[in-house]
Amino acid sequence: MTKCVVVGMSGGVDSSVAALLLKEQGYDVIGLFMKNWEDDDSDEYCSSRQDFLDAASVADTIGIPIEAVNFAKEYRERVFSYFLREYEAGRTPNPDILCNSEIKFKAFLDHAIQLGADHIATGHYAQVRETNGLFELLKAEDGSKDQSYFLHRLNQAQLSKAMFPLGKLLKSTVRTIAGQHGLCNHAKKDSTGICFIGERPFREFLNRYLPTAHGQMVTPEGQVVGEHIGLSFYTIGQRQGLGIGGIRGQGTEDRRQHEPWFVAGKDIANNRLIVVQGHDHPALLSSRLSALDSHWIGGTAPLVNHPYAAKTRYRQADAPCRIACSGNNCTVEFEQPQWAVTPGQSVVLYDGNICLGGAIIEQGQN
Repeated sequence: MTKCVVVGMSGGVDSSVAALLLKEQGYDVIGLFMKNWEDDDSDEYCSSRQDFLDAASVADTIGIPIEAVNFAKEYRERVFSYFLREYEAGRTPNPDILCNSEIKFKAFLDHAIQLGADHIATGHYAQVRETNGLFELLKAEDGSKDQSYFLHRLNQAQLSKAMFPLGKLLKSTVRTIAGQHGLCNHAKKDSTGICFIGERPFREFLNRYLPTAHGQMVTPEGQVVGEHIGLSFYTIGQRQGLGIGGIRGQGTEDRRQHEPWFVAGKDIANNRLIVVQGHDHPALLSSRLSALDSHWIGGTAPLVNHPYAAKTRYRQADAPCRIACSGNNCTVEFEQPQWAVTPGQSVVLYDGNICLGGAIIEQGQN
């Protein structure tokens, strides 16, 4: 019997081509458009209405049915509430990671199975491989688009049902395929906003949900150089929006006196934002980090003192490291110091091309 694949279609070119390729491969394909955000859902920031029209147009072009489903309640309970709690605690979460594990590969997967799906598919740039009954998450062939970082919290049950048709393709090839088949969104701009919320002024958006508590911006030595509007609104490594570009630090070398300022830390107890001058200031570099709430795709923790590589943020180059785990906690030591290691973000571990899983960064250490 022909296998049924339900494809998450966002209205973008990637998921559209994923559906097209599966249709051409002979699968029984059903499109599913997810609406997961309803607060201030306007065309200005959250273009879900136009996205659905694009997805429906593509479905019509390639000849598959499409259904719209609303997971706004699940998104708010499982993703957005966590997102706000983390920011309120002064950390910087990555909602796209939780969105994948809780919405795209849980709520969506459950719904797809009810529709009779054998598998689900998305437009992610990643690959799945089964080896001796174990499902592995692999990097995409297009290293500049690889999204395994965002998928590292998937489990064996989720990966066993997942298909990533774009895993071996370059992004340029995907757009070419879309154009050749007359898909309406072949030249559509990629979305870079918060998962399902869209691209919007981030500080203004957070301000609607979190209280502001002004405080001092200080150097590591305690010199007051400015005022912040609330620790929740800043992240480690941030340069823009500090408002202290013309201030010189005391005791710095001449070459540093005109360098830009960066957020280097948060003193939660005293409501102080720690800032430093210079991209390569020692306070921005970490040779090791501690992390919590680890998740390993294969079900077992990585080997102690084995040479691995890790990313502490998306699009970062793989950094050689070694890891030691104790329960759900772990410590990662890097061969070279890493820049702007950020509490709340994820450290994701790789063994060559295989994504092993990861953990939530607690803090970086010099």
